[in-house]
Amino acid sequence: MLSRYRPVVASESAVQLTMLLQRLSLCAGFPLSPRTQRTTIFPRLAKALTQVSLARANSNSFAHRGELRKAKRIVVKLGSAVVTRGDECGLALGRLASVVEQVAMLQNQGREMMIVTSGAVAFGKQRLRHEILLSQSVRQALHSGQNQLKDMSVPVLEARACAAAGQSGLMALYEAMFAQYSTCTAQVLVTNLDFHDDQKRRNLNSTLQELLRMNIVPIINTNDAVVPPPEPNSDLQGVNVISIKDNDSLAARLAVEMKADLLIALSDVEGLYDSPPGTDDAKLIDIFYPGDQLSITYGTKSRVGIGGMEAKVKAALWALQGGTSVVIANGTHPKVTGHVITDIVEGKKVGTFFSEVKPAGPTVEQQTEMARNSGRTLAALHPDQRGEIICHLADLLVEKKEEILAANKMDMDLAVNAGQLSPALLNRLSLSPAKLNSLAIGLRQIAVASQDSVGRVLRRTRVAHNLELEQITVPIGVLLVIFEARPDCLPQVSALAIASGNALLAKGGKEAANTNRILHELTQEALDIHWVKEAVQLVSTREEVEDLCRLDEMIDLIIPRGSSQLVRNIQSAAKGIPVLGHSEGICHVYIDSEAAIDKVIKIVRDSKCDYPAACNAMETLLVHRDILRTPLFDQIIDMLRTEQVKIHAGPRFASYLTFSPSEVKSLRTEYGDLECCVEVVDTMQEAIDHIHRYGSSHTDVIVTENEDTAERFLQQLDSACVFWNASSRFADGYRFGLGAEVGISTARIHARGPVGLEGLLTTKWVLRGDGHTAADFSEQGTMKYLHENLPVTQPQPRQIAAQMPRASVRYKSCFPSPSGDYCLKIQCCCYIPVYELYI
Repeated sequence: MLSRYRPVVASESAVQLTMLLQRLSLCAGFPLSPRTQRTTIFPRLAKALTQVSLARANSNSFAHRGELRKAKRIVVKLGSAVVTRGDECGLALGRLASVVEQVAMLQNQGREMMIVTSGAVAFGKQRLRHEILLSQSVRQALHSGQNQLKDMSVPVLEARACAAAGQSGLMALYEAMFAQYSTCTAQVLVTNLDFHDDQKRRNLNSTLQELLRMNIVPIINTNDAVVPPPEPNSDLQGVNVISIKDNDSLAARLAVEMKADLLIALSDVEGLYDSPPGTDDAKLIDIFYPGDQLSITYGTKSRVGIGGMEAKVKAALWALQGGTSVVIANGTHPKVTGHVITDIVEGKKVGTFFSEVKPAGPTVEQQTEMARNSGRTLAALHPDQRGEIICHLADLLVEKKEEILAANKMDMDLAVNAGQLSPALLNRLSLSPAKLNSLAIGLRQIAVASQDSVGRVLRRTRVAHNLELEQITVPIGVLLVIFEARPDCLPQVSALAIASGNALLAKGGKEAANTNRILHELTQEALDIHWVKEAVQLVSTREEVEDLCRLDEMIDLIIPRGSSQLVRNIQSAAKGIPVLGHSEGICHVYIDSEAAIDKVIKIVRDSKCDYPAACNAMETLLVHRDILRTPLFDQIIDMLRTEQVKIHAGPRFASYLTFSPSEVKSLRTEYGDLECCVEVVDTMQEAIDHIHRYGSSHTDVIVTENEDTAERFLQQLDSACVFWNASSRFADGYRFGLGAEVGISTARIHARGPVGLEGLLTTKWVLRGDGHTAADFSEQGTMKYLHENLPVTQPQPRQIAAQMPRASVRYKSCFPSPSGDYCLKIQCCCYIPVYELYI
């Protein structure tokens, strides 16, 4: 029965406890005598209620940002720079309205919100300046008798007088704004003495508790009209006492007194920096831990207010020690003010989060920095060295397959027991010896291809005499690859990143955590043979994908591998980072009127049934009208039914049938299962128009024996992959001979289609001169532009081998191919032409 009543705090009166006891006795069905209540029940209940009230005080603050969603009681501190205008006279009404909207929204979600606000002095200063100027102008007009007024100066206004004049107006403004959201407010003015007097402190606590119980938002401020100026040496005084000398310390003291779950301190800076904001090397600190304050320096205070960042940090650490989580963030930035509070409560990476729990490993920012630094060393390695790393990784996949499969079995068992993954996703999650062998072979293909990837000359131009320009391939930088339940993706993208000299951050799905961990360990073991172990990092912290997508100054390209929803979410979240991928794989197969029966059946079956969950599986079958009611069409339908493919009829196809299958809800649907849409078209051009309208520019196929029709289809269709008489399942980096792929891109720029090694490279221009200046080519200059195209020459194999240390040319057991170009031995680490090794 106790659960039916709200918890009662220790400060409530005996009368309230007596009333609660009477209610309990009535619910229990038997009365309690006053003597029993007084001598037995009351002391025990009072003790239990006291323990309940103290439980939160002894609890720890939240350890991770994601836990902030659980915050029930929240204190929002609005600094002077947030509330006031730039001229310090008057309030920033737009920012204030945005804050009120967010607080009201959280209050209506069932949270208990409190606001500690500045602004009374600024509001009063505006009113007093207006009154002074008005009175001066009247007096001047009376004395001079003229309409022209002299320049009037406003005297320096005393802060306490401004606060007295501004308190009522500030509160009236808050009331009017909150009233728009049907939220009631109450003003509470406090001073430092209110916290030193135990009775006053208990009264304040009781008042605030009652306001929160009635769903009222308390607006709290220091009573600046009577408060004495802050003492210069007054500071935090230990665990149990904090001097109230500004709104930072007030908010911290109040948050601890009220056992708040979260304190949000809004100021005019993004958060806490490792050096004064605005300096060249200043970096925003994502998470701040007790003890870190010794390693940072503080800048100047904000333009208004009496606190500063140092005061904020000390107050935040005091609140953290008292069990309240703290976030310091920017409340003045026009792009984020409208959602900064709600973003913090949702656990997003905003501002600086104070935590008492240090993670076991590096933060994702530190991982990115390590990857970038090690990636630059990786890019500077000789191609043979990068190839050796990849081959060593291929060997490890085979040598350590038992450990890999054991870890994968753990993931599979957890996924099956959870029952949250579809059969298609379980298939992706599963690894087998055959898959590992296939991965190893693909990695060796990448090692071969990597020989002429980085540093390849694409164009040479003689700009002028002794002035030559080259365009060469270089790595993109730091890649972030996000993949779901597909652990085989990790070694593939790692090998492609290594071959292209890129650093890699890999964020895998939690479903494959054990498999990803061992595959990453093997990858770093392979990298370590050339001391670039940190070039590939596995992000295993609690970072949300959206937070990773905000690291625009650290990550150069995001590659999502997973569901269309995942890709769409990343494309939406990545505001400043390019995303390489496709949101949908709506692939079409068009059956022309001149198609061969045997090819149609094979291609349609393979395109739909080989792997229905793949992004290159057929989702819509377009049939020429002349094929309807023919034996070919009957065979197609019979085959799909035999394969247990559920058919959805397109609008035109349904109109031809008396009893049609279920009509398609949308022609733009990616089923990802044994389902497909069947639609009818009149011509090949109509098929192209249909694909352009409803497709996703991924992969589309024509089946026909008419070469002219096929060529027009191939030329006119604007998709990343267009096939003639071949299954859509060929849209794959391995099948294209790329060794592996990081994904399939439907973008119009950079890489398109299956993205292998070439898609992870960009270019830079290298100019070699001899004291040339632009002035040399002016009208008065002595030189003229030539712009001659020069032949592009790549280093010859013997030149490459001659550059290698003699100890690295050591492979004597190679098995040459018939042409003598490559080694065919599966377990060999040979990755360059055999004749290079026999010099």
